[in-house]
Amino acid sequence: MLEIMSMIGDPHGVHSVTEIPRIQKAGQTLEDFSLQRVGGGMETLSQYLNGKRGAVVVFWSGVCSHCGRYDGYLNGFAERHPELGFVTVASRQNETPEMIRKAAAERKLTFPILHDPGARTADRWFAQQTPRAFLMDPSRTLLYRGAIDNFRYAAEPEYVEYLEPAISQFLAGEAPKRTETASFGCDIKSIYYILPRAL
Repeated sequence: MLEIMSMIGDPHGVHSVTEIPRIQKAGQTLEDFSLQRVGGGMETLSQYLNGKRGAVVVFWSGVCSHCGRYDGYLNGFAERHPELGFVTVASRQNETPEMIRKAAAERKLTFPILHDPGARTADRWFAQQTPRAFLMDPSRTLLYRGAIDNFRYAAEPEYVEYLEPAISQFLAGEAPKRTETASFGCDIKSIYYILPRAL
C-alpha cells in the first residue's frame, strides 16, 4: 500500500508524485510506545526488551475470534521463550479496557495486554488486523512481521508455523528465512456490534 505524500505542478502541467511505502521492512527500526496496561500502569516496549535478546509484540483483540484460537499459545509464550520479551497490544476499534478485562477473566488469559485507544500505535506500526505478530531484536530492529501460522490445526498436514521458525532462527544467530507473511483475522478498524441481550 502506498501513501501519496505530495503532488507538485510544473509549467507543463505534469505532476510529480512523492510516495512512501506504508509498511515496515525487515531491518528497519520499530517505534517504541508507551501504553496503559489493562489492570495496571503505563508500560513501554523498551521495558519488555530490557535484559532480553529480543521481543515479540502481537496486536490482539478480545473480541476477535481468530485471536481466541491462540489463547493457549499466548499464555505459554513467556515460559517457552524466557529470553524474549512478550506483550500484546489491544487496538481494536471500540474495544474498551472493561471489555478486555472481562475477556481475560473469562478465558483465563495470563499474558500482558496493553490498551491502544484510537489504534494510534497500530497505525504507526501499520498493523491492520488481529492477530499480527512482530519479532524484533534488542534494538527494535524488525526481523519478522505477519501471522503466527497459516491458521490450520497442528495435526493437519497443511499446517505451517511462521512465527516459531523465525524465533528459532533468530535465537540460533541466523536471519529468519521468512520475514513477512500476509495477515488475516479481524480488521482493527472494523465496526462490530455487541447486543445488549440475545434476540
